[in-house]
Amino acid sequence: MNEYIVLIQDNEKSAAVPESWDRFFQAARASGLFQGGSEIGRREIVGDPQTALSTKHVVGYMRFDAPDKSRLLDLLQLHPVVLAGGSIELCELPRS
Repeated sequence: MNEYIVLIQDNEKSAAVPESWDRFFQAARASGLFQGGSEIGRREIVGDPQTALSTKHVVGYMRFDAPDKSRLLDLLQLHPVVLAGGSIELCELPRS
Protein backbone atom coordinates (compact mmCIF):
# COMPACT_ATOMS: atom_id res chain seq x y z
CA MET A 1 0.00 0.00 0.00
CA ASN A 2 1.40 3.40 -0.97
CA GLU A 3 0.56 6.61 0.87
CA TYR A 4 -0.17 9.86 -0.96
CA ILE A 5 -0.97 13.45 -0.17
CA VAL A 6 -2.86 15.67 -2.60
CA LEU A 7 -2.07 19.38 -2.41
CA ILE A 8 -5.06 21.42 -3.49
CA GLN A 9 -4.17 24.55 -5.46
CA ASP A 10 -6.17 27.79 -5.39
CA ASN A 11 -6.23 28.19 -9.16
CA GLU A 12 -9.68 27.23 -10.43
CA LYS A 13 -10.81 29.02 -13.59
CA SER A 14 -14.37 29.03 -12.25
CA ALA A 15 -15.87 28.38 -8.83
CA ALA A 16 -16.31 24.72 -7.96
CA VAL A 17 -19.98 23.78 -7.72
CA PRO A 18 -20.83 22.75 -4.12
CA GLU A 19 -22.58 19.59 -5.35
CA SER A 20 -19.34 18.51 -7.04
CA TRP A 21 -17.67 18.43 -3.62
CA ASP A 22 -20.46 16.21 -2.26
CA ARG A 23 -20.14 13.85 -5.24
CA PHE A 24 -16.37 13.73 -4.93
CA PHE A 25 -16.38 13.00 -1.19
CA GLN A 26 -18.96 10.24 -1.72
CA ALA A 27 -16.80 8.68 -4.44
CA ALA A 28 -13.61 9.12 -2.38
CA ARG A 29 -15.11 7.46 0.70
CA ALA A 30 -16.66 4.66 -1.36
CA SER A 31 -13.28 3.97 -2.98
CA GLY A 32 -11.75 3.04 0.38
CA LEU A 33 -8.66 5.09 -0.55
CA PHE A 34 -9.53 8.36 1.22
CA GLN A 35 -7.85 8.85 4.60
CA GLY A 36 -8.84 12.44 5.42
CA GLY A 37 -7.77 15.99 4.77
CA SER A 38 -8.37 19.60 5.62
CA GLU A 39 -8.38 23.17 4.44
CA ILE A 40 -5.21 25.04 5.36
CA GLY A 41 -5.69 27.98 7.69
CA ARG A 42 -3.29 30.61 9.01
CA ARG A 43 0.38 29.98 8.36
CA GLU A 44 3.56 30.80 10.24
CA ILE A 45 7.05 30.59 8.78
CA VAL A 46 9.54 29.22 11.28
CA GLY A 47 13.14 30.12 10.47
CA ASP A 48 14.39 32.59 7.87
CA PRO A 49 11.33 34.03 6.09
CA GLN A 50 13.56 35.51 3.36
CA THR A 51 14.48 32.07 2.03
CA ALA A 52 11.07 30.41 2.37
CA LEU A 53 9.04 29.86 -0.78
CA SER A 54 5.42 30.95 -0.49
CA THR A 55 2.83 28.19 -0.36
CA LYS A 56 -0.18 30.51 -0.18
CA HIS A 57 -1.54 28.94 -3.36
CA VAL A 58 -1.94 25.62 -1.49
CA VAL A 59 -5.32 25.85 0.23
CA GLY A 60 -5.91 22.29 1.38
CA TYR A 61 -4.72 18.71 1.36
CA MET A 62 -6.15 15.21 1.19
CA ARG A 63 -4.58 11.89 2.22
CA PHE A 64 -5.01 8.64 0.33
CA ASP A 65 -3.69 5.08 0.65
CA ALA A 66 -3.68 3.21 -2.64
CA PRO A 67 -2.13 -0.05 -3.82
CA ASP A 68 -2.55 1.15 -7.42
CA LYS A 69 -1.75 4.77 -8.32
CA SER A 70 -3.74 4.57 -11.56
CA ARG A 71 -6.95 3.93 -9.59
CA LEU A 72 -6.25 7.00 -7.47
CA LEU A 73 -5.50 9.12 -10.55
CA ASP A 74 -8.85 8.05 -12.03
CA LEU A 75 -10.61 9.16 -8.84
CA LEU A 76 -8.78 12.49 -8.81
CA GLN A 77 -10.12 13.34 -12.28
CA LEU A 78 -13.43 13.89 -10.44
CA HIS A 79 -11.91 16.38 -7.97
CA PRO A 80 -13.93 19.63 -7.96
CA VAL A 81 -10.85 21.83 -8.42
CA VAL A 82 -9.85 19.81 -11.51
CA LEU A 83 -13.42 19.99 -12.85
CA ALA A 84 -13.33 23.78 -12.35
CA GLY A 85 -10.18 24.10 -14.48
CA GLY A 86 -7.68 24.18 -11.62
CA SER A 87 -5.00 21.75 -10.52
CA ILE A 88 -4.07 19.51 -7.65
CA GLU A 89 -0.69 17.92 -6.97
CA LEU A 90 -0.37 14.22 -6.12
CA CYS A 91 2.71 13.48 -4.00
CA GLU A 92 3.86 10.04 -2.92
CA LEU A 93 4.87 9.77 0.74
CA PRO A 94 7.83 7.38 0.77
CA ARG A 95 8.39 5.18 3.76
CA SER A 96 11.48 6.14 5.70
